[in-house]
Amino acid sequence: MDWQVLTRELSLYLESQVRVGLFGSGVGLSLVLGFGVAYACYYLSSIAKKPQLVASNDRFCRFLEEHCPVVTETYYPTIWCWEGRVQTLLRPFITSRPQVEYRNELIKTADGGQISLDWFDNNDSLYYPDASTRPTVLLLPGLTGTSKESYILHMIHQSETLGYRCVVFNNRGIAGEELLTPRTYCAANTEDLEAVIHHVHNLHPSAPFMAAGVSMGGMLLLNYLGKTGRDTPLMAAAIFSAGWNVFESVESLEKPLNWLLFNYYLTTCLQSSINRHRQMLEKLFDMDLVMKARTVREFDKQFTSVMFGYRTIDDYYEDASPCRKLKSVGIPVLCLNSVDDVFSPGHAIPVETAKQNANVALVLTSCGGHIGFLEGIWPRKCTYMDRVFKQFVQAMFEHGNKIFSM
Repeated sequence: MDWQVLTRELSLYLESQVRVGLFGSGVGLSLVLGFGVAYACYYLSSIAKKPQLVASNDRFCRFLEEHCPVVTETYYPTIWCWEGRVQTLLRPFITSRPQVEYRNELIKTADGGQISLDWFDNNDSLYYPDASTRPTVLLLPGLTGTSKESYILHMIHQSETLGYRCVVFNNRGIAGEELLTPRTYCAANTEDLEAVIHHVHNLHPSAPFMAAGVSMGGMLLLNYLGKTGRDTPLMAAAIFSAGWNVFESVESLEKPLNWLLFNYYLTTCLQSSINRHRQMLEKLFDMDLVMKARTVREFDKQFTSVMFGYRTIDDYYEDASPCRKLKSVGIPVLCLNSVDDVFSPGHAIPVETAKQNANVALVLTSCGGHIGFLEGIWPRKCTYMDRVFKQFVQAMFEHGNKIFSM
C-alpha cells in the first residue's frame, strides 16, 4: 500500500459516509476530507515504517530476508490506534480467541513441586502425520499469563496450519493447579524451564524443537539460553516484547500514567495469583505485607526476591535482566520489540550487545506497544507479531540447516 492508494481509498470512504449537506454546505465535507488526507500523509510518513533489523551476521540477515520476509516489510499499525499504550490496552479485547483443545499434563519437579503443561498435539497434522518427528514449539506466556491468553492461542493456531505440535509451559500455581511447595516462579530462575525442556525433548527426541517466549516468558527463555549457550535441545527461539533491562522497565512503569494504566493492575494480578495459595505461602512470607504492595517493584521486594534468596531487589533485577546474558546465547534467536513499549523502553534495548552475537537478530518496530502489533482497519485476527512468529518458526523448521553452520 502506498500514499496515493491509501489517500484515494480514504477519500472514497469518507465521500460515501459524509453527506455534502454537513453544516448546511459542502464546507464540512471539505474539512473532513482535508483532515483525512493530512492524517493519511502523517501516518504514512511518520507511523508506517519498515522495522529496524539488527544483526551482525550477514548470513542470518539473508536467511531472514529470504525465509522470513515480514521482518523487512513495512509495518502498517492500525490507523486509529497506533500509539503504544493504546495498542497494549486494546489487544486483549480486540483480538479473537481461537478455539484450542488442550491435553493437560502435570510433571513433578526435583523439589517436590509440580508444573502444568498444556499440549496441543495436532494429531490431525497432514504435513507431519508421524508424531515422533512432528516439529514441536514450546510456548512461554507472560508474567501472569497462561495457555488461555489470546496471543498464545493465536500462536497455536498459526502452528496448527503448518502441522506443528505445541506445548504451553504454565508457571507454577497460575493455571489452576495447586502449589505443592511454597515456591512460585521468577524471570531469573530457569530450573523449571530446564526441567520442562528436557521433559519435552525426552518424549520426542527425534522431533525438531524450538521455543517462543512472550514478555516475561521471553525474558526467562533468554536467561535460559544465556546460561546454556549451545548446550540445549532447542534449535532456535523467538522472543516477543521481552523486558531487556528490569531496572528500566520498572522505572518506566512507575511513571504516573503508566502506573495508572498498567502497574497497579499488574500488581493486583500478581497478588491474586498467589493469594489462592495463601495457606501454603504464609509459612514463609508475611502475606499481609505482600498484599499491601502497590507496584511491581514493591511486590518483588517483599515476595519474589525473598523467595529466590536474593540479598536485595537490585540483585534480583540484575540477575533477571536478559541484556546481561545476550552475549552467551548459542542458538539462532529472533527478538521482536517495539520502541514505544512502556514495559521495555526503546533506549534499554541492547542493540550494541546484539551486534556482538552472530546468533541474535533484533526486529525493532516504531509502533506496536507491549504484545500489541495490531494491524489492519479492524485487527481482530492476525497481528504483525503473529506473522513474524509463523514465518520464523516455519523458516527454522524447514530451512534452518542453512544457518546452523554460521
